[in-house]
Amino acid sequence: MNERVSKNFRFILVVCLCLVYQFSKAQLTDIVRLEYSFIPKSNSEDQYTRLRAILNYPIEIKEGNYFIVGGEYNRIILNLEDNYPFDTSSLDNIHVIDLNLGYTFKLNDKKRLGFKFNPRIASTLTSALSSDDYFMNGGVFYINDRRKDETLKKPYRLILGLTYNATTGLPFPLPFVSYYREINESWSFNAGIPKSNLKYIFNERNNLQAFVGLDGYLAHLQESVVIDGKSVDHISLSVAIGGLGYEYCFTKHLVAYMYSGYTFRLNNVLRNKNRDEVFKLDDVNAFYLRTGIKFKI
Repeated sequence: MNERVSKNFRFILVVCLCLVYQFSKAQLTDIVRLEYSFIPKSNSEDQYTRLRAILNYPIEIKEGNYFIVGGEYNRIILNLEDNYPFDTSSLDNIHVIDLNLGYTFKLNDKKRLGFKFNPRIASTLTSALSSDDYFMNGGVFYINDRRKDETLKKPYRLILGLTYNATTGLPFPLPFVSYYREINESWSFNAGIPKSNLKYIFNERNNLQAFVGLDGYLAHLQESVVIDGKSVDHISLSVAIGGLGYEYCFTKHLVAYMYSGYTFRLNNVLRNKNRDEVFKLDDVNAFYLRTGIKFKI
């Protein structure tokens, strides 16, 4: 019984890491983002690559109130070159497709509420879609933005939220917190999950930051893999990362960026229908790279 509870706890932790990563995008103002991520497996030819594209379109309903419609596509490429006791061909490509629907409105000049609804397909897409390929996410967020308040010596922004994700198996929402504060004209920090950082601004075009963050996903395998008589139906990845990031601002809205560091927790796992761990693909920490370009408001 204790082993079963321990397994369930570890799985909930993995999914929660994935969940807070996905809902972190609620605090961002990206209209377009193109991104590339790469994690090579240590002492191996295996590697993890992710290609990501985001497109959001805000529609002003009335002054300060917006309906947001958009989408996100992630293609995860697993190059599994090591010898495994099963056929890995069905794991080569994983697709995560989100429909983003949101609404945000002002409470006053400094505060607003936001709602987000995210139907998702997370699957290998090797055959026709089934109910196991669909997931439902959502959240509500309170935002207190005092970054442009000239009466404050140290402007800040606080985001509090509740998020729900069908993959957790938990019948209740989970909290979300993000706190940003300017220390002075050059220094600022953001404390929260899934990313915390300490940023130094050289000038209006260049900034450097030290960061820690979370990344990950969970998806359904349409072609089940059998390992030691056990059927595998899901795959999950969770990583905790620390490193340095650099941003170059072409304009106020167009930004190129690169984050590089090392994982201090990595867990890539194949799971059964109940999402219990069946086979660990990788748990060895490795180099991490994420780079891209975004247009934000």
